[in-house]
Amino acid sequence: MDDTGYAGQTVRRTRHMIESLAFTLPELRRAYAAGLRPSEVIAEFARRLAVADDPGIFLHLIETDRLLAEAEALGAYDSDRPLWGVPFAVKDNIDVAGCPTTAACPAFAYVAERDAFVVARLRAAGALPVGKTNLDQFATGLVGVRTPWPVPRNALDPQIVPGGSSSGSAVAVARGLVAFSLGTDTAGSGRVPAALNNIVGLKPSLGALSTSGVVPACRTLDAVSIFALTVEDAHAVFRQACAYDAADPFARPIAAPPAARLPPEMRIGIPDPATIRFFGDTEQQAAFDAVCARLGEIATVVEVDFTPFFAIAEMLYAGAWVAERHTVVGPLMESAPEAVLPVIRSIVGRAEKMTAADAFRDLYQMAALRREVQPTLDGLDMLCVPSIPTFPTLRDLEADPIRPNSQLGTYTNFANLLGLCGLAVPAPARGDGRPGGVTLLAQAGRDAMLAALGAQIEQWGVRNLGATGWPVPAALPPEDGAAPGEIEVAVCGAHMSGLPLNPELTRLGARFLRRGPTLPEYRLYSLPGGPPRRPGLVRSATGGTAIEVEVWALPAAHFGTFMEGIPAPLSIGTLRLADGTMPKGFLCEAAAIGAAEDVSAFGGWRRVLAETAT
Repeated sequence: MDDTGYAGQTVRRTRHMIESLAFTLPELRRAYAAGLRPSEVIAEFARRLAVADDPGIFLHLIETDRLLAEAEALGAYDSDRPLWGVPFAVKDNIDVAGCPTTAACPAFAYVAERDAFVVARLRAAGALPVGKTNLDQFATGLVGVRTPWPVPRNALDPQIVPGGSSSGSAVAVARGLVAFSLGTDTAGSGRVPAALNNIVGLKPSLGALSTSGVVPACRTLDAVSIFALTVEDAHAVFRQACAYDAADPFARPIAAPPAARLPPEMRIGIPDPATIRFFGDTEQQAAFDAVCARLGEIATVVEVDFTPFFAIAEMLYAGAWVAERHTVVGPLMESAPEAVLPVIRSIVGRAEKMTAADAFRDLYQMAALRREVQPTLDGLDMLCVPSIPTFPTLRDLEADPIRPNSQLGTYTNFANLLGLCGLAVPAPARGDGRPGGVTLLAQAGRDAMLAALGAQIEQWGVRNLGATGWPVPAALPPEDGAAPGEIEVAVCGAHMSGLPLNPELTRLGARFLRRGPTLPEYRLYSLPGGPPRRPGLVRSATGGTAIEVEVWALPAAHFGTFMEGIPAPLSIGTLRLADGTMPKGFLCEAAAIGAAEDVSAFGGWRRVLAETAT
């Protein structure tokens, strides 16, 4: 049939629509709701992969017939399955049933009998794995070139390293081949490739995503990571993948709520001028300074001495944790040393000279360093660091295969040793056009808070998603209410953001929802004792006033723990707010106000502190 007719024009319009379709979760959902079939998306993936013409991205592609069968098995579009029909890629140290797992070492390869726990979770949500991606062998490296197969090309500049170890996973997303991908992160493998390819890299709190079915690097530090084009997509995938896995001895019950609003008072730590490192890259420093200036408009930015953080980072490859890698690679190094790349043998081989006494000395030193940095972390909501200090090229790696790799880990190597969650976020481009970006780090359980700030940062400036040319979509407004499994808790004093007891909420995974006044039926008192100074809120039968409160969503599983820390005469009751909601909140026993000062006229505790400071 002549395709110049009406039918031909319709076919061309349909083809153009699919070829220009942004592989983000909202766009795919809209297209599926309008009648697009998953089989058409799978065909478009194949077309885009052919156009990319990069044999280094995938080590194994799932057969077309199998992909189409899995796509058809999804049935009619189901909006209740959040990842219905969404194509994703899997780093080749994570099992996909029926596919080889190689860890970029042919001699190590085996065919997985079942999906890794996280892959099974994502399939249950409707996602479609399309293949296994390249990596630095045994996930040992941050450059992405330590592979016996062709090296994936950086999506933005083929002269720059793609980043590792999750190289193929990052490039697949940056080129728009898939909507998201799975990587792993032990030393920064889920953050460094994201920064080098202008995409989002989410490294969750340790134990939040199961590592069952994942080839270990350092088993006590490994995290499954997520690459996506937007923070919203990365966090949405995280929420689907996050579930406690009793079969994983390192799993932890970490909550995965929606991203919330940013707390009204935030403290963000950045490396101070004396310890920040860019290795002479002035463009990178200027780009980071520009982001910090914007952060200063919405938060209190605190300069931090990063010397102890760097000391922790150095221990990852100089200390006993190299022996963890040896537990996986060592047997193959003994039986077939030629099967392991020389650079990997040189790194992992250091363990052969270590003793059990060395391991204990390193554990003692790490405990001391953790104790040293803990007060800094407790005094901040999060850290903001450069994702990478500079951009190494392939030529740099040819001249020196070690130093550029070590430099890439400057702001990543310490994170898992400290149990921090992390989010690498694209930012406005540098002056030379290379991608800008920062990484947000926080204590375990604050993943949603990182997503809230990350969603703002990615809106700054004008940039595209990865290397696709697709514009950054407008951010969706955050949800104001608690999610299933959460309890709304209203706080009116030292537990509010920026005040001394707020960490008692945030360390339990609480997230800020909103602030506003109570109904005009309460009295606020300044209780004796402290520090810190504490208020008492009492509901009054007559003569009450409206008092400003903050409402936080607290995981229900941690509500009891929170209650244990509430001293008399305070208690938890039900508050009546002006917006019509009735969250749980702090109330004070009426018998305790005899020796207290009535400060109701101030309308809230922040104003009390501001106007009565001595």
